Amino acid sequence: MASQFSQATRPAKHANVQPIATPELPSAVPLMALSTGFWAFKTLAAAHELDLFSRLAGGVGTTVAGLAEELGLKPRPAEMLLTGCAALGLLEKTDGRYRNTPLSEAYLVRGTPYYFGGFVQMADKRLYAGWGKLTEALRTNRPTTWDPEVQSSLFDGEDATMLAYFWEAMHSMSAMSARKLGEAVDFSRFRRLLDIGGGSGAYDIELCKQYDELGATVFDLPHVAGIAAGKIAEAGMADRVDTVGGSFFDGLPEGHDVHLLSMILHDWDEATNRALLRRSFEALPSGGAVVISELLVDDEKTGPVSAALMSLNMLIETEGGRNYTPAEYSAWLEEAGFRHVETVWFDAPAASGGVIGRKP
Repeated sequence: MASQFSQATRPAKHANVQPIATPELPSAVPLMALSTGFWAFKTLAAAHELDLFSRLAGGVGTTVAGLAEELGLKPRPAEMLLTGCAALGLLEKTDGRYRNTPLSEAYLVRGTPYYFGGFVQMADKRLYAGWGKLTEALRTNRPTTWDPEVQSSLFDGEDATMLAYFWEAMHSMSAMSARKLGEAVDFSRFRRLLDIGGGSGAYDIELCKQYDELGATVFDLPHVAGIAAGKIAEAGMADRVDTVGGSFFDGLPEGHDVHLLSMILHDWDEATNRALLRRSFEALPSGGAVVISELLVDDEKTGPVSAALMSLNMLIETEGGRNYTPAEYSAWLEEAGFRHVETVWFDAPAASGGVIGRKP
């Protein structure tokens, strides 16, 4: 007897019946990658915290057993960490030994010129918790890494360790970004640069290295100017870069023919930025220029990812800041009196372009 599922017992097919078309679904892989993005970051952060990359500096390499013994780990997690870092492009494996890739050797070994570990530490120890409250920030329009109700500023009441993470992070991000800015913008016609809100002085150190005739002044709050003075001395640039303590809300030092605003305007709202650009215009001589260096959101406000997410980072870190577009900066510069405004593009950790305005 034929099976109940045999051809003989199936309903006859009609020649004009077509299978129901179902829409082809997009791949869910991008959602998986987005959902697990923090896995990659925490792998990097843990490896950095364990000093993995500094231990492997110079190409010495390690085995699973060697790393487990050196760090006091069991072989299982040691192997998983090494495998994860290799998968992320941070390590490479040859003849059973894991070594730093050129990326890790250049940026994740302590003491190297463009050491990026400061930002890794700050992102792990400070920003990671703040981003965990992003929905709260969206609903309240208030930062989550500090409380404006009880703190006068981002730094007020912050413990010394967290502040050290912050400033080391800013120096890490700025050094390579300054190098790329100096390649994209010709500073050779300028003689004295004023770095407004210049932080640790990384931009000034790097730009003065690139341009032999350029001198610079880091202008920031007095305690920050002290941090910059230490970094400048370490770099052997004290004869070319000096520091002045003060607030750019109260006025700007004169005697400079180019002003730099690097990762400053994204901290503030539009009204504050427009006022600061007017102050810059007033302090510059005729023929001077201002350079805004930022991760720029495109004029359509659809990206790129780096600028869009940095803008959200400003939501959890500031009361009114966000990342702006070249069109917005250009309009503010023109309003302040600058002319021949242009945007140049480059690829760097902390900036994707510079918007330049010239004083007639």
